[in-house]
Amino acid sequence: MRDAKIQNEQLHGAGIKNAGIQDEALPDGRLSDGLLPDDLLSEELLPEEEVSDGEAEDEVTLSITEADGRQRLDKLLAVRLPELTRSYIQKLFEDGRITLDDKTVKPSAKAGPGSIVTIRLPEPETSEAVPQDIPLDILYEDADIIVVNKPKGMVVHPAPGHPDGTLVNALMFHCGDELSGIGGVQRPGIVHRIDRNTTGSLIICKNDKAHQCIAQQLAVHSITRAYRAIVHGNIREDSGTVVTTIGRHPVRRKEMAVNVSGGKTAVTHFQVLERFGDYTYVECRLETGRTHQIRVHMKHIGHPVLGDDVYGPAKCPVPHLEGQTLHAMTLGIRHPSTGEYMEFTAPLPEYFERLLEKLRTEREKKRGKSL
Repeated sequence: MRDAKIQNEQLHGAGIKNAGIQDEALPDGRLSDGLLPDDLLSEELLPEEEVSDGEAEDEVTLSITEADGRQRLDKLLAVRLPELTRSYIQKLFEDGRITLDDKTVKPSAKAGPGSIVTIRLPEPETSEAVPQDIPLDILYEDADIIVVNKPKGMVVHPAPGHPDGTLVNALMFHCGDELSGIGGVQRPGIVHRIDRNTTGSLIICKNDKAHQCIAQQLAVHSITRAYRAIVHGNIREDSGTVVTTIGRHPVRRKEMAVNVSGGKTAVTHFQVLERFGDYTYVECRLETGRTHQIRVHMKHIGHPVLGDDVYGPAKCPVPHLEGQTLHAMTLGIRHPSTGEYMEFTAPLPEYFERLLEKLRTEREKKRGKSL
């Protein structure tokens, strides 16, 4: 919180400042990190280790804490590394790629506080993604772009532990050869990403001209990206802006952290929509698109996203809630061919709507008792 930079009128002396939800220049004046091929992809939400740099294996190191308790290592890794499937974790054990305190162990090994787990992820195969007949929820489509409403649990493109069943596989079946080639054979058409357990709007480009145009809009932060989230606690401010740097966590390499060495400027605007006492329903608007940005920033100000098993409490207070309550609701762009501003809205998923109704009902019951 104390690292958030001051913008507009101060509220409560809490370290968050009142701010309108509009785009502004970055504090350091930077508009772009360059347009090398990989930089055409927003860093938004998918862990960087899930994309091979083609040079070496990825090594992930996890430090076991008191919060992890003492449990089977395979179960612990399934929680700490939700982007990897259980079957993929099992294969890593079988291949001797997981060590506990520098010793190869079985999945049933118990890891206690202070132990160090090292996972050597093999370099992902660079074979071309294949089309798969997977249903798509299409919000808009023309000759240049397609906007989809991504469901929870779907990975955007093939990565370690997720060789198929991804959004890219579904797009290849739907679009055939009509996808831009800038992203390479494993991520054709992909210009930005959202996390596996985040739902909502995502734009895909059908040709290289459209890809370059949308990538440039991402680089100068002119795209509208509004998310809805339910977070822990009661945010006192009606609105605010969080400005930090975000980079790879120095120890937990699958996680991101604020104000670490090598971090990049990250700006998130938020506005409170409803309060439920123990939870707050908010809109978050991204000015930048760093990996896990909203999730990291909400944790940073003391209000992690409900259901976030990486940046939130170890035990989710809502039974049977799988993954974070984070939804990419609104996406606004300038069309790559016409230049017209277009805005697309992905409706909240049913589980999100049901949870909001439950919280509203509980709030009204509490109000009735207080009268």
